[in-house]
Amino acid sequence: MQRVLQALLSERVSIRDLPTILESIQEANSLGLKGIPAITGHVRVRLARQICNALTGQDGSIPIITLSSEWEADFIKHIVGPAEEKRLAMPPSMLNSFVGKLRDTFNALSSNGEIPVIVVSTPVRDSMRAIVERVRPSISVLSQSEIYPRARIKTVATIS
Repeated sequence: MQRVLQALLSERVSIRDLPTILESIQEANSLGLKGIPAITGHVRVRLARQICNALTGQDGSIPIITLSSEWEADFIKHIVGPAEEKRLAMPPSMLNSFVGKLRDTFNALSSNGEIPVIVVSTPVRDSMRAIVERVRPSISVLSQSEIYPRARIKTVATIS
């Protein structure tokens, strides 16, 4: 439980709703989820409303950046390892190309004061978070399943 709480705090997710977090951890265990990343991911889905509320801008929407279907497919293709130990094994040249596009996108958007969130598919989220943490640690990364159904989202860019 402590490592799940640490993982949430490391991404600036409030742990005030401890009853929901504890219930989610128990639920994840009963579903057979193993490993801190998988359990934390389940907890994040259950905290979707809280996470989205924290990321909502002044206009009432969440500015998001998405990946092109090609980049999503490339990331999924290069994630290797068993469920508890998945890691990204993307060639350095491809990863450098992506990081360059990511930096360019954020530099262009930061001029207007918006702080966008990157939204990716669930299998890609942990790998994307590890990359973004090195480039711009203050940027949040959400999986599509972590977006609260009533949240208003506004796509501000797509990395292609």
